Amino acid sequence: MRKINVLEFMSLDGVIQSPGGEKEDNGDGFAYGGWMAPHTDGVSGAAMKKQMNAPADLLLGRKTFDNFAKFWPQHADIWPGSASATKYVASNTLTSSEWKPSVFLNGDVAKKISELKRQEGPNLHVWGSGNLVQTLLKHDLVDALWLKIFPVTLGSGKKLFGEGTIPAGFQVTESAVTPKGVIIVNYERAGAVPTGSM
Repeated sequence: MRKINVLEFMSLDGVIQSPGGEKEDNGDGFAYGGWMAPHTDGVSGAAMKKQMNAPADLLLGRKTFDNFAKFWPQHADIWPGSASATKYVASNTLTSSEWKPSVFLNGDVAKKISELKRQEGPNLHVWGSGNLVQTLLKHDLVDALWLKIFPVTLGSGKKLFGEGTIPAGFQVTESAVTPKGVIIVNYERAGAVPTGSM
């Protein structure tokens, strides 16, 4: 069975929109594109490289796939796995791409992804893809959250957790803090929400 690992750059107030560049996703007038850039350093770079080099296929929303398809084919030397990985794309509008291998999922995406998880193959890594992540969280399809939490609050923008997120317990499997204050933390699914009293 394949695991779905969600990899996100996130502000302290949970925003995941447009971390990498000014024009990455300025929907709804988002004015802070590129907010993660001032906080990158060797420690965060090494963590990124480790995650990018982990064997995996990609599970992406259409907007993230569009952005990746414009950039990574010309920069496969930086991320060789992006070229060889199968790109599974949740989209009701796209049906083909020159960036291969790619498979397009439409209709009942949650059901198709659930079936995909049950197949043999490498784990599925979700980068960005805010709308897709909401679907995955609502249908309890996320096995791990690999987060990089940046020391900024943005006040508005697309957030990692939205309405309908299934209550779930997670446990930390790896963590570090970079010299520039970025918390790098991996959480794995750990059953139901534990409760108790103090």
